[in-house]
Amino acid sequence: MSDKMNVESFNLDHTKVKAPYVRLADIKTGLNGDRIHKYDMRICQPNQEHMEMPALHSLEHLMAELSRNHSDRIVDISPMGCQTGFYVALINHDDYEDVLNLLQKTLEDVLVANEVPACNEVQCGWAASHSLEGAKQIARGFLAKRSEWTRVFADEA
Repeated sequence: MSDKMNVESFNLDHTKVKAPYVRLADIKTGLNGDRIHKYDMRICQPNQEHMEMPALHSLEHLMAELSRNHSDRIVDISPMGCQTGFYVALINHDDYEDVLNLLQKTLEDVLVANEVPACNEVQCGWAASHSLEGAKQIARGFLAKRSEWTRVFADEA
């Protein structure tokens, strides 16, 4: 990794991070001064584990829908292609502790959900690939390590 790349996460040394964590990955400022804060919500240790697609897919639907019950600043919640986490984008919201609390509340909502929102062929592009129980298992595991979310690198105390 000698040349800086355009994509922020490609400049992150994935061998040095210690999941689970939530880190501010980027801030973009729009022409009118709005600021998009993009967080790296890493659930699985890179290159060692990953979320299975049906569970990840359901967790994406659940977080996308349920997070908006707690904040109108959510722009997007997107799964990482490597299946180790999500990107969470918020507009004009830079309170890190509040973001952590928002994620905690959202995941607590996941644990009591009775169905995956928009899990049908009209609203979803791959409606057959969902697992509510898998999503709950991921949420439960991430919540169990809530005290670790602020530590990104293995050598941080």
